[in-house]
Amino acid sequence: MIIYPLMLLAGLGLLVKGADLFVDAAAQLARSLGVSSLAIGLTIVAFGTCAPELFVNVAAGISGDTGIALGNVVGSNIANILLILGISALIQPISIPRGMVWRSVPFSLLTAVIVWVVAGDMGIDGWFLPAISRSDGLVLLGYFFVFIVYAVTIVAPFAGLPHVPPALPGRLGGITIRMLLGFCGLLVGGRMTVDGAVVLAGMMGAASTVVGLTVVAVGTSLPELVTCIVAARRGESEIAVGNAVGSNIFNGFFILGISALMGPLPLDPAGHVDMAFMTAANILLLLFLFAGRERVMHRQEGMLAILIYGVYIGYLLFSVFAPVMLTGPAA
Repeated sequence: MIIYPLMLLAGLGLLVKGADLFVDAAAQLARSLGVSSLAIGLTIVAFGTCAPELFVNVAAGISGDTGIALGNVVGSNIANILLILGISALIQPISIPRGMVWRSVPFSLLTAVIVWVVAGDMGIDGWFLPAISRSDGLVLLGYFFVFIVYAVTIVAPFAGLPHVPPALPGRLGGITIRMLLGFCGLLVGGRMTVDGAVVLAGMMGAASTVVGLTVVAVGTSLPELVTCIVAARRGESEIAVGNAVGSNIFNGFFILGISALMGPLPLDPAGHVDMAFMTAANILLLLFLFAGRERVMHRQEGMLAILIYGVYIGYLLFSVFAPVMLTGPAA
């Protein structure tokens, strides 16, 4: 039935628009109250690019669709590195200072490794099925707190944080209405996205995790994609890399932590391949930025990243359709 894929697309559209409305209004309100640009960038702006993932995972947690919750975060993190930064590098080679490479990119790699470890810790110890438990969620949130403290005390000041003008006193009512509309868009869009993804997975005969890793992950990464493309066209490489890397850290530590507190997120055996791809994508980014003396991700490297992402998507599709091709449709 065509209505469910349309529901999925409409839900993703509401997520993106809702995040845009909420973040713009919240940033203006915070600025009018005297909140610093650094604090706004670390909280409201950073939250905005991750809001679609967060609300999808909250809706999935309420419904018990843990496959979508875990697949959404892992798939988004893979897409941020391979697809989004790959496209950005095709538009304009990404060049960033050596200090930023050392300070931010390794944190994204650390996030991937820690998520993989906590997701597979039960399997490592030979216990029950591996999963991200509630206690693991607390660990991830603890790492997120450490990252925020590190970002404020060590990495600050951040280059390229958007300047948000203070709101005019007479427009505070309109700003509040926009925040409420954006928040409602996030809530409704998250619910529609999860419902549409679950039905679409059933129609394809695929696990919900696969839909989370592909359609949902790319859809919820649209804010990061738009931000990185605009930054690349302006030659603001620091913003492009910082946005993608920062989103990965928020996704892995904060969003997965919140999702795990709502209910354990089991990891099936095939999920280790996805975790490996997420880790390898971060290692590849480090190699790109450390190759040579320029700290540049060139266009050919961007093309390579996109091709690797295509191989990964091909692997996922093969895992879905190969059993049907080999055994034939069920009677």
